[in-house]
Amino acid sequence: MNEVPGPLSPTEGRPPTDSWRLDGRIALVTGASAGLGARFAQVLHAAGAHVVVTARRGERLHELARQSGTRIEVITGDIADASHRESVADVVRRHGRLDVLVNNAAICDDRPLETQSPEGLRRVVDVNLISVMDLCRLAAEMLRAAPAASVINVASMYGVVGAREPLAAYSATKGALISLTRHLAAVWGHDGIRVNALAPGYFPTDLTGFLADPAFAQSIRDRTLLGRTPTPDELDGPLLFLASDASSYMTGQTLVIDGGWTAI
Repeated sequence: MNEVPGPLSPTEGRPPTDSWRLDGRIALVTGASAGLGARFAQVLHAAGAHVVVTARRGERLHELARQSGTRIEVITGDIADASHRESVADVVRRHGRLDVLVNNAAICDDRPLETQSPEGLRRVVDVNLISVMDLCRLAAEMLRAAPAASVINVASMYGVVGAREPLAAYSATKGALISLTRHLAAVWGHDGIRVNALAPGYFPTDLTGFLADPAFAQSIRDRTLLGRTPTPDELDGPLLFLASDASSYMTGQTLVIDGGWTAI
């Protein structure tokens, strides 16, 4: 008795290298004015995507667009502002769908919990978690309209293990983001929407002082299994893997890129 074949995967019959391309796809990257977000936007653009970028520092976004080319679209504003999130969603709706959503915007708390104000804690939660949940809510219809949508929530290794640094709100929100990733993967899987998380360790960004402090950099080398600090391009492959059809059968997972920090 012949079996009835199931639906083809997005990569069926294509050369393996084509699975990594994003030609003609629409991507949205939050927190794209600097650091990982700017790099993520450049990587998606280089893979062929039309990339919508948003952050508070508009001059940096426009410089990113100038350097990258015509397929970078800028929306300036604070992702913690509900009206700005609505504006971002309106811009994406003009494209008719959203193929890749990278929830990257984040801030840190930098003092012990007992010295934090409720307002300071709330700001971290608003940027790192509430904005992600709401943007996913607003984007759901456009993600469903895409043939193979991918949501990438940028978490942290401190969503997986504890931090000795004073990062209570940051760590709590990154852990919640990983849980949200699993939840959305579960409820959106039947729509063909994949939801995964990236969990970087210490990369050179604004938030880490670009690892310029020699003692801090040495502490990372001492703690990681690879015995070195990373370079920004070492997240290019993991991001593109999750964004593209190369990971077409992967959802609900957290990809930890930390040099082995969390392995022991």
